Amino acid sequence: MPADAFTIVRIGAADELRFAAIAPGVFDEAIDTGRLKAYLAAPGHIMVLAFEGDLVIGQCAGVIHHHPDKPTELYVDEVGTASTHLRRGIATAMLKELFAWGRELGCTEAWLGTETDNLAANALYASLGGKREGMVYFEFDL
Repeated sequence: MPADAFTIVRIGAADELRFAAIAPGVFDEAIDTGRLKAYLAAPGHIMVLAFEGDLVIGQCAGVIHHHPDKPTELYVDEVGTASTHLRRGIATAMLKELFAWGRELGCTEAWLGTETDNLAANALYASLGGKREGMVYFEFDL
């Protein structure tokens, strides 16, 4: 299959079976069916998958944030591409589709965070017009 022969699909609550075959590196951990069902059913969660045939080769997940004091925004939570399919435009295509979906849902801004030493991710986000902002990250055990 040619390097650019992939499709991007918006995923909904009825698409659980589309996760049957996943290439290595797309997700951080194995898919848990209970978590998957909860994620797909949760209002405000949006996800696009990249496919090569029936094989998931990429995923891009976002959350729509509604605020009482500012416009609705899209938080890009995850972007993952199969380790065997890097540098083929898959992440770019997924982000563009997620941004389009976010606009359709009323978002006027999107944001995400990544590590400063993740050069590939930083280059990708800059190529899409992302403006680099400084921030401090805090993590809490609950």
